[in-house]
Amino acid sequence: MPHTSFTTTTRGLNRELPPMKLYEKAKKLGIWNPSDIDFSKDKQDWAKFTDEEKDLVWLLLSMFVAGEEAVTLDLLPLIQVIAQEGRLEEEMFLTTFLFEESKHVDFFRRFMDEVAEVHVDFSHYHGDNYRQLFYEALPAALNALRTDASPANQITASVTYNMVVEGVLAETGYQAFFTMLERNDLLPGLRKGIGLLKQDESRHIAYGVYLLSRLIAEHPSEWDNLQMHMNILLPSAIGVIGDAFARYEVVPFGLIEEDFVNYAMSQFAKRFERLEKAKGASLDEINKIARETEDA
Repeated sequence: MPHTSFTTTTRGLNRELPPMKLYEKAKKLGIWNPSDIDFSKDKQDWAKFTDEEKDLVWLLLSMFVAGEEAVTLDLLPLIQVIAQEGRLEEEMFLTTFLFEESKHVDFFRRFMDEVAEVHVDFSHYHGDNYRQLFYEALPAALNALRTDASPANQITASVTYNMVVEGVLAETGYQAFFTMLERNDLLPGLRKGIGLLKQDESRHIAYGVYLLSRLIAEHPSEWDNLQMHMNILLPSAIGVIGDAFARYEVVPFGLIEEDFVNYAMSQFAKRFERLEKAKGASLDEINKIARETEDA
């Protein structure tokens, strides 16, 4: 379709919108280079790991790098929908998503190549629950927007991507890495990169909360749809955690399954409570809540 006007020459940019605040953060905090991270100490640490310890790290890496690749491949339809709706401020922030998700693929694959030094097919680590989310639900939800950009489909896409994949699984994975590596002062390069990556993802999740809140404020009848998809996907996300722990008679690094299930559930509940505030709220109220609440 031809353009009839441009935001920047009519009303200008609304720099008070929450996505523009996130865009400012992305410009300051999102410019880090995986190639600059020093893995020299990581290589020394890795040489001392037991086979079981290496296996657990490979398991986590295989899920992270494939997950980051999946969102890199599947994200574009959401960006296109927001652009087609003329939400320039939101699209400007969303342009940082593809760059950052691609950078995360780069970071994890670099660690795998230069430190773990194993060039094999890691997909055997992907169990049924992982495959249900990343091989099926994620591409289905996002690619559905290509033919139907309805509020219902936008909600399904953001719930799948922002709330479950990023807000539950990825954050629980970060917690696992930090728990097993920080307490033992291991793999400082990997920890540094994951810290930077987590900062990127926190902005993505904050936008997801904002997008879903806006959609519910605009279309309150869609609340049941949002709640339904959160509840449908949560068991698979918790199942991924269970599958990981089930591999080991004695879990390396002393990790305890219950700790991570509880952490995942707390992240889910925290975001769900934020979204509940959107029911019956106006767009002005949604913007105010988003500006005042720092998503963690």
